[in-house]
Amino acid sequence: MTRTTPAGTPLGDDFHVYDTTLRDGAQREGISYSVTDKLAVARLLDSLGVGFVEGGWPGALPKDTEFFHRAAEGELELRHAALVAFGSTRRAGAKVDEDPQVRALLDSRAPVVTLVAKSDRRHIERALRTDVAENCAMVADTVRHLVGEGRRVFLDAEHFFDGYAFDPDTSLRVLESAVQAGADVVVLCDTNGGQLPLQLAETVGEVAARTGFRLGIHCQDDTGCAVANSVAAVQAGATHVQCTANGYGERAGNADLFAVLGNLAAKLEMPVLPDGKLRELTRTSHALAEIANLAPDTHQAYVGQSTFAHKAGLHASAIKVDPELYNHIDPAVVGNGMRVLVTEMAGRASLELKGAELGLDLSAAPDAVTGAVRRVKELEARGWSFEAADASLELLLRREMATAGGADPVEAPFQLESYRVVLDHRSDGEVIAEATVKVHVEGERVIATAEGNGPVNALDAALREALVPHLPWLESVELADYKVRILVDAPGTDAVTRVLVESRDGEEEWTTVGVHANIVEASWLALCDALVYKSARAAVAS
Repeated sequence: MTRTTPAGTPLGDDFHVYDTTLRDGAQREGISYSVTDKLAVARLLDSLGVGFVEGGWPGALPKDTEFFHRAAEGELELRHAALVAFGSTRRAGAKVDEDPQVRALLDSRAPVVTLVAKSDRRHIERALRTDVAENCAMVADTVRHLVGEGRRVFLDAEHFFDGYAFDPDTSLRVLESAVQAGADVVVLCDTNGGQLPLQLAETVGEVAARTGFRLGIHCQDDTGCAVANSVAAVQAGATHVQCTANGYGERAGNADLFAVLGNLAAKLEMPVLPDGKLRELTRTSHALAEIANLAPDTHQAYVGQSTFAHKAGLHASAIKVDPELYNHIDPAVVGNGMRVLVTEMAGRASLELKGAELGLDLSAAPDAVTGAVRRVKELEARGWSFEAADASLELLLRREMATAGGADPVEAPFQLESYRVVLDHRSDGEVIAEATVKVHVEGERVIATAEGNGPVNALDAALREALVPHLPWLESVELADYKVRILVDAPGTDAVTRVLVESRDGEEEWTTVGVHANIVEASWLALCDALVYKSARAAVAS
């Protein structure tokens, strides 16, 4: 059994940062994570230092069941977080050990389980069509059964604030049934998102005083107060806060993980992340947006591209005297940067930090950093983004270091002469892509042709056919994921296409990016970067 408590966090198990992006966040309109996406999201959240990652609802959704299976089989190694499975209590009138949903929670092999239960008498009687006594027995039986099987259990008390206002005794009775059965935390959920900070904090404080239970908070954003409500709940005594990356979630969304973390750490001085991880907020936020295939919110608190951007002349003149005059915190604290529009400031520190994470020491290569900053800005103006494409960024940094004389040049394992892709729409309706590539590798001109179910698949197949005889390591490399985004309003350009390609070889995964007005060329650029990256790694290993 894996860890049930956070690791590496200064506050340890005394305070929980709990992320539910993969379950509640995935309910946002427009988001559809693949299992590979879910694994990537979990790794990013773990790298940030989140204490608990809720992976989904096993048994209810096939993708979630597969996610937990792959995680348990070794595809997900968490350094900081404990993995959580979400599910419901036994059904009314059923035996807990015969309930398939409860069995699915155990089969997930997740060390922590969060159960959802009704805590509003109106929902118990009208939605579940049972009585309060049976509802509490459902909670107690399920918690006791899971704890007996070695699981740590949290309870999400759904519709708690509305229920408490209507009938506080019933809502408290539900909490009591969970705690007495062995639940560690009871989470007060503002399921409809209708609370305001002052009244919510008053309720949390009152419940804490009346029960002495360990309380958590889960807020929806229907009033635009989810972040404020979450922080207010912590100030009122909650020691477990549930959020989603970038506030993703159904309707208006959930409490934004990055805004909540920024407020707790920067404003309340709570060390809720491992040392040094607060400055990873911006990078992680943008990388998660890329995986969700959503444009990052440029005006998002703490991590938005425009959050510390100043345009007004009065602001700019004051910033020249003292940047703190118009910034509520130093942007570098959360990995962001201040910009004065028209005369932007370079993000040298961010690149140096990212270089160190990638194993590149840029501290003694100022010319390389200067070149990299300039190159990144040039490319971003044309629609490129390296937030979720570490492999392409590493290649860019290595090339700048080579140009500055601080490293060996990055050599591509082949040189392109030309490629061609055609589509064949056959009489039976099947569409087949055929690609031909002409490359030079190890002094030899090679021509290869292959078919695929699309132009990118055909190009990838043709390139492999040409290169595998010369580059044996290529046989282990496979294209794991492929994402496309059309950038209609990229600054200074017409519409362009950004392609993210995720590759893996059985030992590691890496992501590369390509941008071009033509989707095939954008894909080709990303595919080439993926092979150059692997070639560079293979050369180092040998």
